[in-house]
Amino acid sequence: MNQLMAMRAFRCIVECRGFSAAAERLDTTHSTISRQLQQLETALGTRLINRNTRRFSLTTAGQQYYLACVDIIDRLDQAAVAVGQTHESPSGVLRISAPMVIGTLELANWLPAFQQRYPEIEVDLSCDDRFVDLIAEGFDVALRICGPLEDSTLVARLLTVSPMLLLASPAYVARHGLVRQASELAGHQLLAFAAANDWQLSDARGVITPVKTQGRFKTDSISSLHAAALAGVGIAAFTRATVQDDLLSGRLVQLLPNFTLGQRHYYALYPHARHVALKVKVFVEFMTEHYRNMATPLR
Repeated sequence: MNQLMAMRAFRCIVECRGFSAAAERLDTTHSTISRQLQQLETALGTRLINRNTRRFSLTTAGQQYYLACVDIIDRLDQAAVAVGQTHESPSGVLRISAPMVIGTLELANWLPAFQQRYPEIEVDLSCDDRFVDLIAEGFDVALRICGPLEDSTLVARLLTVSPMLLLASPAYVARHGLVRQASELAGHQLLAFAAANDWQLSDARGVITPVKTQGRFKTDSISSLHAAALAGVGIAAFTRATVQDDLLSGRLVQLLPNFTLGQRHYYALYPHARHVALKVKVFVEFMTEHYRNMATPLR
C-alpha cells in the first residue's frame, strides 16, 4: 500500500462526500478508491468510515485521522511548492478584496513598499465592506477587520489585533473641552459610523458604560467619518492601526485613554488550496510584517 496515496484518497472521499465524486476528482475508479480505503483501515486497525449503499459518516477515529491527513498533506504540498518556488520571482495579477478603511486610509502605509519589493506583481484592489465570496468572485486574498473569526472554509492568517480608540481634533477639544469621564460624552458631538453599534466603554475595573452614538452626523463611509473628525465636527472611534499617523502628527488626539472600547482583528483570508500561489504567499507575509513593524502611537 502507498500510504500517502491512501491518505489522499481518504481525504478526498471525506471532502467530496462520496466515493464516486472522489474517484472523479482523482481521475481514478470507484473500486480503486474503495480498495485504498480498505487497505488504510486494515493498516490502522480501525474503521474510518461507516458506510452503506446510500450514505456514509466518519467514525470518531475517522474524524481524528482526517484532521491529521489534512495537516500532513498540506505541509508536504507546501514544502514541495516552497522548494519549487525557490528560484521563482512573484509575479502576475493579485486580486485583493479589502474594506474601505484599508483601501483608503491605510493604503499609503503599505502599497508603495509592497510594489517596490515585488515589481512584477500587479495589484487589482477592490474596496468593499461586505464579506465577498473569494472563490466565486475570483479574488486571491481578502483583508478583513472584524471580531475573532468563527470556523471558516478559508485559511485565516491573523495580521494584528488593534484597539479601538476615541479621537477628536485639537480644534474640537479647544472649543468643547477635554472629556474626562465617560458620562460626559452625552454632552458632545459623537460621529456615528452606520455599520457600527453604540459604544461600550469599559474602565480598568471592567465596569461598562454604554454610550449612544446618536448625533448630528452619521455616515456609511469610513473616509467621510475620518474627514469629519479631522475637521473638528466631533468625536469618532477608529482602530489605532488606522489613525497611527494622525496621532503621531497631532492631527487627532485620544480621549479617555483609561477606558477601552474593544478591539478589532485584522485578517488575511485566502481559499484552502494544495498549492498557494507565490504572489498570495508573499503578500500575506508582507502584510504580517507591515502590521508587526508599524509604528505604534503611545497613549
